[in-house]
This record gives sequence, structure tokens and C-alpha cells, in this order.
Amino acid sequence: MIGSPSKLIVAGLDAAYGRAQVLYDVALDVGAGEAVALVGRNGAGKSTTLRSILGLIANCNGEIIFDNAPISHLPAYERVQRGLGYVPEDRRIFADLTVDENLEVGRRRRRQSAPQWTRDRLFEIFPNLRELRFRLGGRMSGGEQQMLAIARTLMGNPSLVLLDEPSEGLAPKIVEQMIEAIRAMKRQGLSLLLSEQNVRFAALVADRVCVIEKGRVRFFGTTAEFDARPDIRDAYLAL
Repeated sequence: MIGSPSKLIVAGLDAAYGRAQVLYDVALDVGAGEAVALVGRNGAGKSTTLRSILGLIANCNGEIIFDNAPISHLPAYERVQRGLGYVPEDRRIFADLTVDENLEVGRRRRRQSAPQWTRDRLFEIFPNLRELRFRLGGRMSGGEQQMLAIARTLMGNPSLVLLDEPSEGLAPKIVEQMIEAIRAMKRQGLSLLLSEQNVRFAALVADRVCVIEKGRVRFFGTTAEFDARPDIRDAYLAL
């Protein structure tokens, strides 16, 4: 929530692919139990920001503090062990495993500082998965696969989840279900940083909005402050 202790602090984040710099001095923070939406056009640097926080970008500099401890020097797997969860844009579920088996693959030990997830709790948030628990991942719709990808990540009991384009390509009905699911995660105390091109979706789930354009943060404020700035939308988000 806004005003709560910071779960994640990012400062002076630069990232590059080879000689091509993509991020420039990115700074943002996520409070405990808060959802922050990173919005921008395609190619603005949203996914690179999430991947840099997780430690998946080799050429990356800056300060990243998670749960009051610096993690910039840690490899990705240690950041995950400390409680970071990641749902990539391409979902990466196991197509040849059932829903139940995919969830079991994601299971990790409990953490005192994070919500504790079980299949039953996840099925309350994603009731579609309960009905499909014995279906192979490869035989599910895109929306169902997205739900499964998020649920599998939650089985790792993270305290903060990085969600890359959670509404992309989903039918309107599934988007509404995803909005309710993210709100339910927040109610459980989970912190979220999500990248989104769908501004309406971002405004409905986020406490604060961070606008990024050409690898630079152009605006960072509450959802209400963002709604009051049509100039920001016109300058950095309009197609």
C-alpha cells in the first residue's frame, strides 16, 4: 500500500543489450502489499526493467534493494530464493504436464514474510484451474495458460511478483477475471510490479503508475495523479 515500507527499491538502473543501451537511470519502488504498474509503448523498456530486477540482464548497473537488503550482486536464482517471483510474457508453462503437475513443479518452501499458497487457495483465485486440474498445459487457452503461469509462480511463495504483460492477448472476459485475481493477491499482502500496455487494466489494479518511454521514467505517481495527467498519456502512451 501507498506509504507502507518499501518492499523493493530500484535506483540508477541502466541496462544494455550488447552496445545498445536500453534503460537509463530508472528509479522506482514498490511498497509492501502494493501494486505498481509499469506502463509504456511496446519497446519502451518495461520487460527489460523486470528482467534487470530479476538479474536476467548481464549488462546491467544500478542499485536494487529487496526486503532492505541489496541484491544487485546476486544471480537470478538467489533473488528468487529470497522471495522474488517472475511471470514472463511468454508464460513458459510445461505443455506436456497437467495443471496439477505444473503447480507441483512451482512448489517451494514457505516464507515467514510472504503469503502462503496452496492449491486450494489458488483455486479460489483461479476457479477455472480447479476444473482443468488434470488437463495438459498445451491444451489450454491463452487465458487459462496465463492463470496457470501466475498460479505456478505463487506456489513458490514469493513476497513480490514481477508480472510481464499479464493482460496481453486475453479475451475481455478473461481480462476481468485477471483484474479480480490481482486484487485478491493484493488482499493477501502480496506486492506486485507489473508491466502493461493496457492502461485501463493498469489503472484498475495498481496503486501507483510508472510511465517509461525510451528507457527513461517520465512519470511516477498514484493512479489518481496519473488519471489527472492526460498530457502524460498523450505524450508517452498514445499510439
